[in-house]
Amino acid sequence: MPTSARSEPDRGPPVASVDRGANANIARHLALMAAARPAAAALKIPRGRTATGAIDYLTLSFAELDAEATAWCERLTAAGIQRGDRTLVMVRQGLPLIAAVFALFRLGAVPVVIDPGMGRKAFLACVARSKPRALVGIPLAQVTSHLFRTTFASLQIRVWVSASPTARLAPSPITHRPSPACAVCAQADLAAILFTSGSTGAPKGVCYEHGMFEAQVRLIRDTYDIQPGEVDLPMLPIFALFNPALGMTTIVPEIDPSHPAEVDPAKIVQAILQENVTNSFGSPTLWGKISDYCVAQQITLPSLRRVLCAGAPVPASLWKNSPAFLPHGRLHSPYGATEALPIATIAANEIDAASVRGACVGRPVPGIAVKIIGTDDAPISALSQARELSAGEIGEIIVSGPVVTQTYDALPEATAGAKISDSDTVWHRMGDCGYLDSDGRLWFCGRKAERVETATGPLFPEPCEQVFRMHPRVPRCALIGLGLRGAQQPALVVEVAPKDPADAQSLARELHALAVQYPHTAAINRFFFQPNFPVDVRHNAKIHRLSLAQWAATTRAVTSDE
Repeated sequence: MPTSARSEPDRGPPVASVDRGANANIARHLALMAAARPAAAALKIPRGRTATGAIDYLTLSFAELDAEATAWCERLTAAGIQRGDRTLVMVRQGLPLIAAVFALFRLGAVPVVIDPGMGRKAFLACVARSKPRALVGIPLAQVTSHLFRTTFASLQIRVWVSASPTARLAPSPITHRPSPACAVCAQADLAAILFTSGSTGAPKGVCYEHGMFEAQVRLIRDTYDIQPGEVDLPMLPIFALFNPALGMTTIVPEIDPSHPAEVDPAKIVQAILQENVTNSFGSPTLWGKISDYCVAQQITLPSLRRVLCAGAPVPASLWKNSPAFLPHGRLHSPYGATEALPIATIAANEIDAASVRGACVGRPVPGIAVKIIGTDDAPISALSQARELSAGEIGEIIVSGPVVTQTYDALPEATAGAKISDSDTVWHRMGDCGYLDSDGRLWFCGRKAERVETATGPLFPEPCEQVFRMHPRVPRCALIGLGLRGAQQPALVVEVAPKDPADAQSLARELHALAVQYPHTAAINRFFFQPNFPVDVRHNAKIHRLSLAQWAATTRAVTSDE
């Protein structure tokens, strides 16, 4: 596939700045863009191929997308959805998802967004806890709500949505009419409930306020110098909702969000080249596949200015390969979580690829404060009860700032365990371990729940796994602990299928030879081999190490001295 010449996007009028006045409703940005740049492309949804093999898109301008959201407002209002109503959204990515969510925001209703790929049991538990009054869903979602009536007992309103990603409500061509006024929302008003991936426990509903969305728009725009008129291909559907506020065109990718690992990189590359995409967000797993494809096919992506890669640490190979396929752009890794994003960021030119001290996630973005405190599994009610650590000491990462959420939905114990009060400030415990270096850069060392507590002290996943990822046969691995916490035996699970027992034994010897070169891995001499790691559905990048530890407890390890 040939490369495409770089083109500069139409910048148009400046995007509206974040409004800190009376109305913080994030939905108002769509109407502002429809007024400022009515004919500019807002959304492109793939619907097949042309005779020449190009991707055929349904394209909506900002005016048309605004009209679609208006039509959805009318439909939702007619169905009885009102301000404050929790509304479960079960719609595939595409036009109905974006238009319906903007309509809910505009009405002052509260979208509840749950990843269906998290598994039926976890999904139903999330629905039962969030108690939605309304369901906006495709036919499969509606059937599910009837099959599990007890779980969906809080539903009073059902709005059926076409399963087609290009289904429209507004007539075409659009007869322009003024957008209905957005519900006036204060900064602290509940805007949405978004669920965590549940990679180290049960998924939790995170309460997002309108002011937090506003702050996210501002920080993302300013941190990455995003300009109106740019073109975005977001490989996590929820990120498309920021684009009207940023003035970007959204290209819906040809990807199944419930099975992201099955993405065809050729389709993503074709979309980037054809549509002169300037920005994209995706997990390291997805961008690793795209990188490998580009390198193998000697393809460059000259229109891309930036790739934002998050969800797990970016592997050294992806950092190394990124300049080859991003001749005019740069790979960035924002650090954060569903509860707080963005917190810090780092770019490819700042990476020390040979580090075995953890993953550097960069410097905190403006307005975000980061501290490292002594690791504690118990709740901490006040910051004065925590012990702040010095530079270089590994402990818990805690953060505060305008994008830091305050509570989990209907989970007071989880809120108490994750939030720390400090006068009028709330600090969020990221659930991660790491440290700040002497230059103020933040380093990620692994999830707190996944640290291995040995008799001689804790071991952390990322610094240990970095050592073993140096081996050419180790694309992905996982540090686990065997036995009781405080006396755990460290072990390593490698995502590989040895050819036979002799091959497994040989690989174990080679890995142990690597391990003894570093003090923090010298004691690791138990190895397990698993061809397919359990990972989160959202990013297909977060390894379920605790599940691997349970599996390994019933399996015989391979050691170097057998």
